[in-house]
Amino acid sequence: MTDVEKPVWLLDVDGVVNTTRPGWGGAPRKALVWSGADNTSYVLRWSPLLVDRIRSLHTRGKVEVRWCTTWCPEAHRLERLWRLPELARALAADPMPRGAECWPLKLAAAWSVLAEGRRLIWTDDEALPPPGPERDELTAAGRALLIAPRAARGLQAADLDLIEKFAAGRRLPTHRVTGRHRLP
Repeated sequence: MTDVEKPVWLLDVDGVVNTTRPGWGGAPRKALVWSGADNTSYVLRWSPLLVDRIRSLHTRGKVEVRWCTTWCPEAHRLERLWRLPELARALAADPMPRGAECWPLKLAAAWSVLAEGRRLIWTDDEALPPPGPERDELTAAGRALLIAPRAARGLQAADLDLIEKFAAGRRLPTHRVTGRHRLP
């Protein structure tokens, strides 16, 4: 059974959780993560406090987190690293497009969440639609919260506070557009 009251959080990784300067008042963690798709290891850097809040929101049933990242085919590696439960994957392309080529898939995943009758939280440093008609339609009637963090900093405590308020049913302004965006 689906809880239509609980919003779906489409979570990107690079520039959102994996950042160069995650902040959060503590030392960041760092690890090498192997990508079989790319046949290389990547250095990931994150704030343990951020990952703890993401895990808590999901496991307490406040949100349903779904991976919406080019890491989807290998998200099990992130779940193990960050001690997250197995999360649904919003993207299933094989091979997974990279960069801007993946943005249309992410946008389709956002529309799919809304088509399910669910509220949407979408955190992505690059793929969110820029201010304009498409973004306005996504966020109409307060049904979506879109957050584009600065890629070097990723999600911050204030962003998670907004997510918690939105998950609790509070209507919020949807003008957080600080990251890079797809050109119209």
